[in-house]
Amino acid sequence: MEIQIAVAKINKYAVSESGDTLEVIERPTGGLSVVLADGQTSGRGAKAVSQLVVRKVIGLLADGVRDGAAARAASDALFADKAGKVTCTLNIASVDLHSNTIVLTRNNPVPMFICRGEQIDSHNEYSISLGTSRNVRPVITELGIEPDLTIVIFTDGISHAGKRNGEPMNAGETIRSIMEDQDPTPQQLADSLLAHAISLDDNRPADDISVLVLKVSSGTGDGVRRMSVRLPINV
Repeated sequence: MEIQIAVAKINKYAVSESGDTLEVIERPTGGLSVVLADGQTSGRGAKAVSQLVVRKVIGLLADGVRDGAAARAASDALFADKAGKVTCTLNIASVDLHSNTIVLTRNNPVPMFICRGEQIDSHNEYSISLGTSRNVRPVITELGIEPDLTIVIFTDGISHAGKRNGEPMNAGETIRSIMEDQDPTPQQLADSLLAHAISLDDNRPADDISVLVLKVSSGTGDGVRRMSVRLPINV
């Protein structure tokens, strides 16, 4: 089997800096974690908040701290730093080769989707953002690593898409439509979901948007680990 991860991100329209931060880190016991945070509001202030959270989380994960404990510590740090006046959502997707599981940690009111073939399940259990109070706890979902498992995680820019035009996006139906029409790669799925959200906002995103797709492929590949990143630059 092979783990494939793809990300698609865009800033809020006319805002130079995204409030979303995403990092990938190798786990000390094998595997890797993807950490995605969305700071309250948008722009430079939101970016500073999401970076604070992500740096705290990846530092703890690198030291071998469990994902849920890392999320709680990041929430406490944000609460102490901002006196409970600023919040941040957090998602951690970890491929843990020590336990041969995928651990999904969520402090985000926005749902995530877990797809197995034609079955697409929305996980929208009650969840609150980091920094709202002391002892904020994440929602933890643990899955066995199995072929053709696809996980879709995103920030609330997807949920906000189309609302100002009275056509709010239905993320679950959009994911189903994309997956039924084709057998998309993780990058194709992330790009298509992002493109649909942008189109609903008349190509002027109403919020920062980040889409993360993790897929377990049945192929074994050639044993080489690869990462590819594309960063548009406006000169």
